Amino acid sequence: MSSNLLVVEDLTVTVAQKEIVSAANLEIPFLSVTALVGGSGSGKTTMGLAVLKLLPLGFNVRQGRIWFDGREVLDLSEDRMRLLRGKEIGMVFQEPLYAFNPVFSIGDQIAEVLRAHTPLNLRQRRARILELLNLVGLPNPQRAAGNYPHQLSGGMRQRAMIAQAIAAGPKLLIADEPTSNLDVTLQAKIMELFRKLKDELKLSILLITHDLGMVAHMADRVAVMTGGKIVEQGMTKDVLKDPRHPYTRTLMETIEV
Repeated sequence: MSSNLLVVEDLTVTVAQKEIVSAANLEIPFLSVTALVGGSGSGKTTMGLAVLKLLPLGFNVRQGRIWFDGREVLDLSEDRMRLLRGKEIGMVFQEPLYAFNPVFSIGDQIAEVLRAHTPLNLRQRRARILELLNLVGLPNPQRAAGNYPHQLSGGMRQRAMIAQAIAAGPKLLIADEPTSNLDVTLQAKIMELFRKLKDELKLSILLITHDLGMVAHMADRVAVMTGGKIVEQGMTKDVLKDPRHPYTRTLMETIEV
């Protein structure tokens, strides 16, 4: 049995003949936090969207394979992918205000995930929503469930989005710049929440970020991406102790580890 939950092999993604991701390889072991780090435009978010087959219009996978828990993702039909998204792979987007539907309450949007991916009845779903909101540290879960996205602060919205992402018990959580719009104090609290959820829910996490300082305190493994290419990867402690690629060394100059 493979020790990896997710394996990306030789992935190339193009738009208008331009390579956004070039022959990328990435492995995410079970029960680990793997960081994909790079600057804006490096291709890291495109990698995450490719795993979910949610690439924007005009983006195409030209070559490569993506294996998730033994299944080839790119070969799955859209119906099969809808079952995979949410149930086995959860996604935390960078800006939950735009990721949530503004006309439905937080509770209704978590309930939709539970309806789609679990056998829970109405009473059980209501109880599970409160349990999830409590798990991610939202004060007064009953009130939060009835709130609309714009009624929550940035940090509370991010916690609510995490609750939605873990609602159906996924094996992998993809978090795309999950703290970039939060102040430093809230960033630390959200990262602590991810660590707690990884241990309690037995999750693997793909953390997509530009912040190598966050990677140093959060990730077991790191892959460094620039210009659509993964230029260096390995155990975080090894990469940070002895970075081999000039781009990694440039990133290292911006942090204290």
